[in-house]
Amino acid sequence: MKNSVRFSIITPNFNGDRFLEQTLTSVLRQRDDGVELEYIVVDGNSSDASHAIFDSYAAGIDTLVIEDDTGPANAINKGLALATGDIVAWLNADDIYLPGTLQRVEQAYAGRPHSAMYFGGCQIVGEYGEEIRSGITRFKELFYPVSSRFTFQCINYLSQPSLFFSRRAYESGGPIREDMVAAWDYEFFLRLWHAGDATYVHGGPLAAFRWHEQSISGQNYAVQFQEEFEAARADAGRFSLQTVCHFFVRWAIVGIYSLMARSRRRKGSGKL
Repeated sequence: MKNSVRFSIITPNFNGDRFLEQTLTSVLRQRDDGVELEYIVVDGNSSDASHAIFDSYAAGIDTLVIEDDTGPANAINKGLALATGDIVAWLNADDIYLPGTLQRVEQAYAGRPHSAMYFGGCQIVGEYGEEIRSGITRFKELFYPVSSRFTFQCINYLSQPSLFFSRRAYESGGPIREDMVAAWDYEFFLRLWHAGDATYVHGGPLAAFRWHEQSISGQNYAVQFQEEFEAARADAGRFSLQTVCHFFVRWAIVGIYSLMARSRRRKGSGKL
């Protein structure tokens, strides 16, 4: 008889009804593989159709919190405080897990139960679920074979939707910072790395991150990479090699994203 591993998955939501049902379904279907799942949803008093969607999936949601919050980091911290699982993660209300994800993470955990984190590949998809930006995905995957705390301090190559962490690591690292705009997940993962290593879950992608103009990274990419640099500098040291590397990586990525944004604006103006 195998040892039971309990997952706690948290979904923060605020007026995310457009993609919410896809997210909920992708999480709840993980139970089809026999995994033990505690599903926590934290909603910031949405005014759209989110509450009706929750009603439709009430049987599968273990804990539903509906109250005002100060943003996604605050909502996730509420969920983390309620989580009882051995392995914890959050999945935003516009992202999805792929079939068999939790089962694969469970297998990785069985092989390396003392790791702080477990990560895998992550697709980037557009508003209609089509894969986009595959070049960025392939670039991040180049770092998987040399994954380490040192490497992660140099560049953020891990995708949040496909990263899971032990509750032990969370209890050691503390809650997510709520004073940051866009890189609070990166800063949080840097702290988790102090509690142990990160295990790569081999095989295909575990999740899909949905990029759209209203997403956090879509609206605040310049702030995000500034905050990531500051977090890496604080963790690695002001004059460390990692900080120097991250400084140049930051400006290269911001430059690429700026060019991509300019191209989208040109295409949009051409349709008028």
